[in-house]
Amino acid sequence: MSSCPFCDIAANYPPSTSFESDHERVSPPAFVVLSTPLCMAFLDIMPLSPGHLLVTTRKHHGKISDVTEEEARELGAWLPRLSRVLANVTGVWDWNIVQNNGAAAAQVVPHVHFHIIPRPSLTPELRNKSFTMFGRGQRSERDDSEAAALARSLREELAGEMERIPNREKL
Repeated sequence: MSSCPFCDIAANYPPSTSFESDHERVSPPAFVVLSTPLCMAFLDIMPLSPGHLLVTTRKHHGKISDVTEEEARELGAWLPRLSRVLANVTGVWDWNIVQNNGAAAAQVVPHVHFHIIPRPSLTPELRNKSFTMFGRGQRSERDDSEAAALARSLREELAGEMERIPNREKL
């Protein structure tokens, strides 16, 4: 087992176009939505909101300045696609994309990654919940059964999204 949890996920979820996932391959469970030769996306273990998704490189890099040009292009291509997929599945059309570099910048896992964080409307129940970022904010424990269902819905929507993209734009 690697000391990097994202590297563990990458080692246990090889690149696949089937968009299927067995979340029990690692501990704690990983709910993988995307697994390509260069990038991965999976649900955050301590989400700021339902659907909080992490997009990362398969290969270990500490910071965004360490990724290759090819990895950077692929990350850039997946972020808008996954944002659309997440919005379609959650029904939340406002979100943040955040990327932290280094401990002083609130990077908790030292493996480059982007957060796609849905921002639901502030209902009376949510008014007291903090949605701040950069290492601060109220995070909640992920419910594994809800995460499994959400990840399955995200994979299904992603498969549909990929069919809608002309061949010349697919990675």
